[in-house]
Amino acid sequence: MTKSGFATLIGRPNVGKSTLMNHIIGQKIAITSRKPQTTRNRIQTVYTCDQGQIVFVDTPGIHKARNRLGDYMVNVAQKTLSEVDVILWLVEPEPHIGAGELAIVEKLKQTKTPKILVINKVDKVKKTEIPAVIDSYRGLVDFADIVPVSAKHGTNIDTLLSCIFSYLPEGEYFYDEDTVTDQPVRQITAELIREKVLRLMGEEIPHGVAVSVDSMQYREKIVDIDATIVCEKDSHKGMIIGKGGSMLKKIGTAARPEIEDLVGMHVNLKLWVKVKKDWRDSDILMKNFGYDPKEGR
Repeated sequence: MTKSGFATLIGRPNVGKSTLMNHIIGQKIAITSRKPQTTRNRIQTVYTCDQGQIVFVDTPGIHKARNRLGDYMVNVAQKTLSEVDVILWLVEPEPHIGAGELAIVEKLKQTKTPKILVINKVDKVKKTEIPAVIDSYRGLVDFADIVPVSAKHGTNIDTLLSCIFSYLPEGEYFYDEDTVTDQPVRQITAELIREKVLRLMGEEIPHGVAVSVDSMQYREKIVDIDATIVCEKDSHKGMIIGKGGSMLKKIGTAARPEIEDLVGMHVNLKLWVKVKKDWRDSDILMKNFGYDPKEGR
């Protein structure tokens, strides 16, 4: 009998949850950037092998919320703790434990779900430094396992997968073997465009950016996509467009190849920019952009 179950990835923003999930799946589903709070939604991806099937639940980073969108993101992350078979808590290889990590510790103590501490980014430190990190965390929570990995380079990923399977129940697959995600193509497309905005704009544009795919029209060998980048200020709109449309062109050029890989066809991508002031505090606008406030309650 094969094993099949759900594993959630939690942690502070920017610890590498999406990078780890993308590496295991072997396909880019969740976007990544150096900016924290890049992931906003609960994203499910599916890993299937001879041992069975793991449904990974990638969640927004747990952080101190400053608006309705922030509340939604934190609540989505916390809700998954009681809905899965195993919890993966990702941390960076630092022996110092900050207030953000201690807040997560309190949440983890409230659940009986098996917990695996995943020390990510071990490629950035010497191997001799890892034991001190493990010692710092070991007594905080009753961990089922502690696994150091590098999501970027794939270090120790096989060990992590074996650990996860050991805590999953026996059962049939939840998804077909060729399924890799429950995310609609439009949603992934919107996220790929948003990723390019975050990466290309650096620190100039804050996280008050959303992307909606207005239309996807399939022809014989090409997909015509119209998408709108939404920001909160008029000044941001000008920066996203750039002089003579230069920045908007860069965003489209960067996003197009990954969207083509996703849909398996050539893509004709047209981008627009609109201002929706304070949309992150509006339930209606949040829902329009794919963040249903009801899911975060």
